[in-house]
Amino acid sequence: MGLPAEKIIAEALQLPAPLRALVAERLIESLDLEESGEITPEWRDEIVRRCLEIDEEMVELIPAETVLARAYAALK
Repeated sequence: MGLPAEKIIAEALQLPAPLRALVAERLIESLDLEESGEITPEWRDEIVRRCLEIDEEMVELIPAETVLARAYAALK
């Protein structure tokens, strides 16, 4: 048996594409958190701006399922 990471990678590669994308996203997010535990002032401002847009109904929210379905359909 290879290294634990090799086994995890081999198993992850057997997952359907949507689940592989989710695993990749979570791994990348974990790297971002390790680099910096703080949110920069610029990101904090962006988060506040986006939340205000949502609260004031200035933007249309699209369910994640719809976004993912469209993205996967575009890949076909």
